[in-house]
Amino acid sequence: MNGAQSLVQTLLRGGLKVCFANPGTSEMHFVGALDAHPELRCVLCLFEGGATGAADGYYRMTGDIAATLLHLAPGLGNGFANLHTARKAGSGLLTIVGEHATHHLVHESPLKGDIAALSRTIAHWTHVSPDATAVAGDGARAMAAARSCNGQLATLVLPANTAWQEAQGPTDPLPALPLIRPELARIEAAAHTLRLPGAALLVDGPTLHGALGPLAARIAKKTGARLIAPYLASRIRRGAGAVAFERLAYGVDDNAAVVKDVRHMVLVGAQRPTNFFAYPGKPSLPEAPGTAVHDLCSRSMDVAYTLGVLAECLGVTEDDPLDSLPLALPELPTGPMNLSGIGQALAHLLPENAIVVDESITMARFLMPPTQHARAHDWLHTTGGAIGFGLPNAVGAAIACPDRQVVVLTGDGSAMYTLQALWTMAREQLQVVTIVFANRGYQILRGELANVGVTEVGRNAVRMLDVDGPALDWVKLSEGHGVPASRATDVDSFVAALRAALDQAGPHLIEVVCPA
Repeated sequence: MNGAQSLVQTLLRGGLKVCFANPGTSEMHFVGALDAHPELRCVLCLFEGGATGAADGYYRMTGDIAATLLHLAPGLGNGFANLHTARKAGSGLLTIVGEHATHHLVHESPLKGDIAALSRTIAHWTHVSPDATAVAGDGARAMAAARSCNGQLATLVLPANTAWQEAQGPTDPLPALPLIRPELARIEAAAHTLRLPGAALLVDGPTLHGALGPLAARIAKKTGARLIAPYLASRIRRGAGAVAFERLAYGVDDNAAVVKDVRHMVLVGAQRPTNFFAYPGKPSLPEAPGTAVHDLCSRSMDVAYTLGVLAECLGVTEDDPLDSLPLALPELPTGPMNLSGIGQALAHLLPENAIVVDESITMARFLMPPTQHARAHDWLHTTGGAIGFGLPNAVGAAIACPDRQVVVLTGDGSAMYTLQALWTMAREQLQVVTIVFANRGYQILRGELANVGVTEVGRNAVRMLDVDGPALDWVKLSEGHGVPASRATDVDSFVAALRAALDQAGPHLIEVVCPA
């Protein structure tokens, strides 16, 4: 047994089910080891950012880790943006990176780079296996690290010779580290704080989509505190029967307006709200001056325990009344192309228990409000703000939940970053409908020019913000990757296209030609 075989068998013992891969020469022994174990599903991604983004989507929908297999420092670099998004989402992810053989590293070969240094800028845990006998144990430690603290990024670097040399055999899995809990006195103090005028309970993570959501809602109702979620949630349950969370906003002034009356902010599994960017004359934090921020429990701590004890302190029980969102589908729209009509059509047709992956950026304001009362669904946001998240994340979500319909909303500029994910959707025959809003530019940046005080826009600026001349043909791009596609130029054609896409097996793409 070589080191690669010992690692694959260790991963299987540890319950790993999927590897999103873009391998190269240094990983060929690992590829050979994977070939001997078809029970570990291997998914080829044609760009490393597709692999890391898919592993993020997989974790968001399962709560467990997948692996990625990347090639040397350039491969890790190509996957970096979606690793950033995964970290901001609180996702656990095992990144396996092949390295040159240790004896080859003394030479300045073309692909040589400092993989460990690159990894440490984003991962919570990074380790380079020193020899083949250590690989299995290192793999077990890497899985435990990725599963610790409610999800972390772990990078295991494998020099090529550690994969081909003789090893001793697989290793049994190791437990994740126990979650840290706040002191009882802090929870009791938070219970008192939530009863004060102007109190708000800010939550994130699994509270937004699981059984902890109703518990948080009952706590808020019992105390009179507001219940607030971040602007970008890794996963939030929406639609009929879901908890009604208030949501922070993107714009600085809009964000400040949401929390202007908050005087006591209790954080449970959530970070202190911070504005996306700095602007001339604007604050970095949206809270009003003098707001007391109580950081009760970070996302890496025991959120379930904290909310449970908080509920006990307040006398909250499952018998307490709970307000949930009613089903209220809009009428199916018709007529010329308008984005409000697209949002209404999506809300009307979205299937029960769908998964929506949202990278629509500026289009979200037309899509989220009407779907608030649609059939129950999960909504996944681009938590790290880096574009190129949507299509790969949908791949991971679809593999995690093959019995659920995935709908990914993206702009043409964003989709161009990782359009290779369409090919993976086609190869794996994933149940994904991709809706591309073709507004022919980076629409959000046009607004940001004004936000930072740039009022005069000339040819150079326009050419850096537009993706027109030539126009992107998403029907051809999609079909070229093996995904059937159609184009919607009015609301009626969008309704027909979405109905047809939802009725068929496998992936489909709809290009929505946005009004000028």
